[in-house]
Amino acid sequence: QVQLVESGGGLVQAGGSLRLSCAASGRTFSIYTMGWFRQAPGKEREFVAGITWNGYTTYYQDSVKGRFSISRDNAKNAVYLQMNSLKPDDTAVYYCAADVSRRYDQRIRRLVNDYSYWGQGTQVTVSS
Repeated sequence: QVQLVESGGGLVQAGGSLRLSCAASGRTFSIYTMGWFRQAPGKEREFVAGITWNGYTTYYQDSVKGRFSISRDNAKNAVYLQMNSLKPDDTAVYYCAADVSRRYDQRIRRLVNDYSYWGQGTQVTVSS
């Protein structure tokens, strides 16, 4: 089991920044790929960013490239999402997720079903 708890969401004006954190506990966290997803009202949950177990490889959805940055600190069992230049379209509930299908995987998978463990989500609202 992996328990994930997100924090850092809130209300911000367009152009502002937020930093989301995800604290992991339970099963060994440091050997798995981690991802951030988001779900806006009336829309499907979508991949935002992912990072391999060692942090060497990251991948971003096109709409957030150059604005968002994912990172992790395995010593602290944490993964982060730095969000800059926020837009109203970024408004959603943001979820942290763990892909535990393979240890030390160099892939970053992007489908919801590829991730086995999820946090409860944190709301991000960007006002225009």
